Order: sequence, then C-alpha cells, then structure tokens
Amino acid sequence: MLLNLSVRDFVIVDKLDLEFTAGFTVLTGETGAGKSILIDALALVLGERGDSGVVRAGCERAELIAEFDIQALPELKRWLEENDLAGDPDVCLMRRIIDANGRSRGFINGRQATQQQLRDAGEWLVDIHGQHAHQSLLRQNAQRELLDGYAGLRGLCGEVTEAYRRWQELRKSRLEWEKDTEAHAQEREQLEWQVREVKGLSFSLVEWEELLAEHARLSNSASLMEGAQFGLELLSEGESACLPQISALASRLKHLQEFDASLKETLDVLEPAEIQLQEAVYSLRHYLQRLDLDPERLRTAEQRLDEVHSIARKYRTTPDQLPELLNQWQSRLDALGGAGESGNLQQKETEAQTEYLAKAKKLSAGRQTAAKTLSQKVSASMQSLAMAGGQFEVGLPELPEGSAYGLEQIEFLVSSHGGVTPKPLAKVASGGELSRISLAIQVITSKISKVPTLIFDEVDVGIGGGVAEIVGQMLRKLGDERQVLCITHLPQVAALGQNHWQVAKTVRSDTVVSQISVLEKSSRIDEIARMLGGVDITQTTRKHAEEMLGFEA
Repeated sequence: MLLNLSVRDFVIVDKLDLEFTAGFTVLTGETGAGKSILIDALALVLGERGDSGVVRAGCERAELIAEFDIQALPELKRWLEENDLAGDPDVCLMRRIIDANGRSRGFINGRQATQQQLRDAGEWLVDIHGQHAHQSLLRQNAQRELLDGYAGLRGLCGEVTEAYRRWQELRKSRLEWEKDTEAHAQEREQLEWQVREVKGLSFSLVEWEELLAEHARLSNSASLMEGAQFGLELLSEGESACLPQISALASRLKHLQEFDASLKETLDVLEPAEIQLQEAVYSLRHYLQRLDLDPERLRTAEQRLDEVHSIARKYRTTPDQLPELLNQWQSRLDALGGAGESGNLQQKETEAQTEYLAKAKKLSAGRQTAAKTLSQKVSASMQSLAMAGGQFEVGLPELPEGSAYGLEQIEFLVSSHGGVTPKPLAKVASGGELSRISLAIQVITSKISKVPTLIFDEVDVGIGGGVAEIVGQMLRKLGDERQVLCITHLPQVAALGQNHWQVAKTVRSDTVVSQISVLEKSSRIDEIARMLGGVDITQTTRKHAEEMLGFEA
C-alpha cells in the first residue's frame, strides 16, 4: 500500500509530506482548493505524462516521491529484480522530477527508470478511478476493456488482436496476389535473373576483404621490396648500419664496466635494443623471401575486382553491400513464391483464420461467464442505489466476421426500474443514474483486482441524499480490504471515512499555495458542517454534522 507521498513545487503545492494509513481515507475541500492535485502528483510518479506546466511558478523543478509497502506483492518484487530496480525487499521508492524546461526523469529505488517502467510498476501498486469514469463508460471500447479487465481476459484479448492482424495481413496478401499475378510474375522473373547473376559471382565479404588486401600488396610489391631492403641496409647491411655499431658499443661497455660498475645501467638498455634490432633484421629478411613480384596474380586480382565492381555498379550499390542485397532479393522471391503461391497463401490464410477463431472462441466463452456474473452483481448494487427493480446487463451481440477484439461487441444495457427491457446505457441512463452505475461497476471490479491501493477522484458526482450514504458505505467496506483514498464533495461520503484530510488554498507572499491537514474530531465536525451548509456554519449544520459522524466524531 501507499505509505508516504512527498511533493515539492508542484502546481500550487510548495511543500507537502503525507503519511498514509490503511482503510478508507477521504479528502475534502472547497472547489478550486486543489483536491485533485494530490491525485495528479501520484499519477505522475506512476508514469503519467507531464510537462513543464506542472512546475510551480518561479521554481526550477517539481519533485514527487512515493513510498509503497510491497511485502504482499511478489510479482512486483520479481519484476523489479528482473529489471535491476530492486531495493529494500519490503519497500518500493518511486521518484519523478520534472524541470521547468520540460525535462523529465524517473527513478525506482534510486535507480534511473523510464516512464514506461514507472507505468509498469504502477499497475501493481495503484488503481486510479477518475472523476470522468462515468462518461467513459458510454464508449464501447471502455465497456470492452472493463469487461475484459474484470474477467482477467486482457492478455487473451491481446492474443486475439494479434491473431486477427496476422489473418488480415495474409488475407490482404492473397487478394493482392490474385489481383497482381501478372505483375508478380514479371517481378519474380527479374529477381530470379538478378539472383542468378549475383550468385554466379560466388562472392562473399570474407573474399572481398582478402582480395582488397592482396591487391594492395601485389600492386605495391616493388615499393614494399624497396622499403624492406632499405630497412636492412640501415640496420645491418649498409656501411653505416646501426646494428654493428650498437654491438660494438655494447662490447666496449662490457669491458669498461669492469672499471666502473655504473655502466651496467647503460648496458641494460643497450642489450635488449640490440636483440630487438636483430629480430627486426630477421623479420625483414624473412619478409623479403616471401615477397615476390607476381604480375599474373596481380592481373587475376584486378580482373576479379573489376568483375565485382561491375556487378555492384549495375545494381547501384557497393561490393560490400552485395550479399545483403542478394538476401533482400531472395526474401522478396520467397514472399512472391512460385506458380502455386496463390494456393500457399490461401492455406496460410486459412491456418491463420483457424488460429484466430480458436483464440476468439476461448475469449467469447470467458466473456460470457464474466458478463453473467458482472450483470448480476451490478444489478444487485443498483437496488440499493435508488434504482429499485433496475437491471444491468452485458450484451454480447455477435459479429458475423469477427473483429480485432473478438467475435462479439460488448454493449452495456440498463433499465432503471422494473418491467422495462434493458437498452443501451448511452440511450436511457440519466446523468445521476450513469454515475451510480459507474460507481457500482468500479467498486465491483476493484474487488477482484490485486492492486492494494484504490483511488476514487470525485466518482460520486451526480449522487446525493441517501444514495450518497450508501456509496460511502460501499467505499468504507472496500476499505476494510484495501487502502482506499476518495476525493469527495459529499458530506455523506466524507462522514464515513476512517481518516479525513482537508485540502485548503491559502495566499502566502502573494502566491497561492495548496495545503493538506489531517482533521481531528472538532475540525472534522466543522468540515462536514461546511459541506452541508456552505461557508457559514450554524448550530443546526454543526449538530447535523455531529449526528452524521456519530462515534466517528
């Protein structure tokens, strides 16, 4: 779960250090106080995109640090080890820095991490339900993702999408082949001729490197021989050769060191030099013995070079690129196939379609089971959310040819009271009903998630009265199993929080800053009373707040 959050110079927050506890925590405050800034900060730590606009005015950078207890998350621990990001075995420390120039850096357990790695780790740690979740529920893609997430089918859905892509690519290839058979035949004929010509060279990169080296040696053999002979004359064979002189000097010094032992130092330098020069003389003589002028071999090498260069120029490439060009041609030939390629493509397409259908049918079976369970649970929750007799249903109308997401559409259907056939959610649900249904779905789907921390950002919008109290009870019950953080504007929900934080906006040195304070009994009563009656707190609203808080006050 989330243990600590440290925020520095973020939007209108200058400095904030929060310690989190288990259970159901509510955040309240007046509109514009910055309640959602806390969620935004946490989202950035968990890999959301951010730019220089999040840096507090006049500051160099925003810095966000979140500490999580991961003792109960073995999969995350394993992922951290695999990515060389492990630290304390019981704690995960995530850090995000965004500079005023827009540069962003991320760290996990003190090691630099990519934005994607922050996002991947965050999927094990926190699940954020945004304040517009009820609006996204109207989108068919969101409905599909929600059902697949609830059923644990997102991985299988990804496999179905990939299988569908392969099937459609092969189908497209087959159709293109049938349409362009003549053009393919001409291209194939041209490629076959080119492949034969280049293969006829029997050419390789190893041969090319050896050929270049041999040609350089043969074409410069006279200069090489002259240079080697010049070296021998300087070293040992000329009138002023240095090796005999060094040998004579060494011999003389050996005799003289009998009179002065300090000359041994000079001898220790001369003797290795004499040996090395002797080895150089031997090496040059051996080189001259091997070096020969071979005009015939030179002509052969030049002919081979001309042959290779000619083919390379013909195909507008360089000799060292010819093997790769040959591979490209061969790959294209393989793709074009032979005369019976149409049949081969048809077979491959059929095989891909069979694979797609097998995976898609498995996905459909999982969806049908999950749809039934989710429908029953959401319908049950609707009864306590001022929609008595209401019914929620996950429709799965079949698609004749399937799609990248399976063999059916996912469509949420609802009737807000009994005796009415459920119809598409977007057509029949009012704003308030949509909010309640969305919240019920979020709470239900959250229960099956392994994520330890759940955040609800004003998901109770459009709800009020007795329904709001029921919503609060749902969230509090969820807090018995998970760490739940909820930003709310409803006193009925806030009163049921086990912990209560207030977000307030103040002016300090002509700068607006946002602060968070933990509310105790008296201040909590005042906050609930403010939420009930506005700025002016009366005895009536205060008394009502005390009654709502009950023993929690």
